[in-house]
Amino acid sequence: MPNTPFPSKRAPYFAGISDENWYNWRWQLSNRINTLEEFSNVLNLTDSEKKALSSPGLFRVDITPYYISLIDPDNPDDPVRRQIVPTASELVPFTAQMEDSLAEDRHSPVPGLVHRYPDRVLMLVTTQCASYCRYCTRSRIVGDPTATFSRAEFEMQLEYLKRTPQVRDVLLSGGDPLVLAPKILEEILTRLREIPHVEIVRIGSRVPVFLPMRVTSELTDMLQKFHPLWMNIHVNHPNEITAELAEACDRLTRAGIPLGNQAVLLAGVNDNVHIQRELVQKLVRIRVRPYYMYQCDLVDGAGHFRTPVAKGIEIMEGLRGHTSGYAVHQFIVDAPGGGGKIPVSPNYLLSMSDHKIVLRNYEGYVTTYEEPTDYTPDKAAKYLGEKRPEPGQGGIHSLLDGDQMFIKPEGFDEVHDRQGMQHRLKDAAKWKPLGIGSGDQETPKE
Repeated sequence: MPNTPFPSKRAPYFAGISDENWYNWRWQLSNRINTLEEFSNVLNLTDSEKKALSSPGLFRVDITPYYISLIDPDNPDDPVRRQIVPTASELVPFTAQMEDSLAEDRHSPVPGLVHRYPDRVLMLVTTQCASYCRYCTRSRIVGDPTATFSRAEFEMQLEYLKRTPQVRDVLLSGGDPLVLAPKILEEILTRLREIPHVEIVRIGSRVPVFLPMRVTSELTDMLQKFHPLWMNIHVNHPNEITAELAEACDRLTRAGIPLGNQAVLLAGVNDNVHIQRELVQKLVRIRVRPYYMYQCDLVDGAGHFRTPVAKGIEIMEGLRGHTSGYAVHQFIVDAPGGGGKIPVSPNYLLSMSDHKIVLRNYEGYVTTYEEPTDYTPDKAAKYLGEKRPEPGQGGIHSLLDGDQMFIKPEGFDEVHDRQGMQHRLKDAAKWKPLGIGSGDQETPKE
């Protein structure tokens, strides 16, 4: 690829491995590093790392020879190392930690299928990965070979999709779908494409980062049969962008698969605006568009990776306007308890009146925008009066749409019920709206 002078690394320990084996994804998977002794062959381990690797019940450890080769063996603060090599900090509990912080299982109508949003679902197709991130949001099941999804559960997922016509977008994740046997992955995609209302299929994968050798011409030839197909990869630091990753992304994009990147904001890894700017700029050079930067989830073992949300807002302040707009991701807090993805950003809207808004730009330049005085809403008459296809999920927009006057928190009425006697002035009809609508005056009927 032109103009992409990214490094290619191989740790000295693997110098004797033939290129035929090194670039074989099956060899990489079969020779993953997972024991204290194996780690000691490649890295100069700290006492904290040795303690973690010797602790029972630790979240699964597996690292491909390719990925461990990206680590500086003598630097315990290496950003790649921190993501993948456990430390004793992982064993320390923290306030608010949860097993399933996103409440995915609560939104799971059948095993392995998460239906949190109206028109799209998350389909967990495996619990296995090429390597295991120490901050994994699904560590409750990921890495456990006994927790993988059965054929019967896969059929239940498909049956649910068939009888749920509002679903138009299916995201394959896990685990990592690209570690599946090629025939199994092809079968899943084939079965999804047989469902008429499934318009888009997406794959979330870190395999191009952990195991770029897996992205073969055979794989991309298979994937491109199922367009429209999208893929998000997961790069957290510029040091993960190598010649091998650039080549893998080139194969995918040449196969017509749009690529996005989902990063996680991690203390000691990428919690710095200069690192983030370098990351997003290198991503767009390999034709990967930055998509999300996630606040670290409240999962077991991830406490030492957490930053204040303010750090993410600070980073966004240093990206917007300071690099190309298409290189700026969204900062997302995936709300604990199942609230879903909430975008968080600096405040650019400073104030407003009935005819003017006050804005500022990334430089602190403050300006006004004059609002129109002759605007008439709902001119798009074709859709006038149309309702959302998913009843009951209008959210805040349902208030603007006129479907509801208020949204009450759970237990609101009980908290404000002062009991007392039922008397003639205490008439509930007084605080019930007479009608819900846009507020426009209706034309009287003749």
